[in-house]
Amino acid sequence: MQNPFFKLALDQAARLLGKPGRIARIIAQLATKISVVDWSVEGRTHLKARVSLMGRLLKANLTGAYRIKSTKLLVGLLAACIYFINPFDLVPDLLVGVGLVDDMAILAWVFSTAGTELQAFEEWEKRATSVSL
Repeated sequence: MQNPFFKLALDQAARLLGKPGRIARIIAQLATKISVVDWSVEGRTHLKARVSLMGRLLKANLTGAYRIKSTKLLVGLLAACIYFINPFDLVPDLLVGVGLVDDMAILAWVFSTAGTELQAFEEWEKRATSVSL
């Protein structure tokens, strides 16, 4: 992905490794952003579920309940979060109607590369939930 702002997010995400407090803050900011975005726009409803799944995956990884197998994938997921929560990127979120287009493209791209891990986590999460009921 040739996006200079996503490259900055990747660099920032790599520096977050080993800093659980800062990662927890990113996850909290992600949850806030999820709650304020208008997900009703066509094509976004599926992305909302994936963004929420990504947040739960990162939280489970942070707490040690689940382990992401690849550091590169962890950095990519964190970078996608950083890019999504940052209002100033390739297309600033302040531009009503188009501000989230680049965010959604980055998220879709990261989800396509992280599909196997997201699916494995989703299955793990379902098993963990069914055991606790």
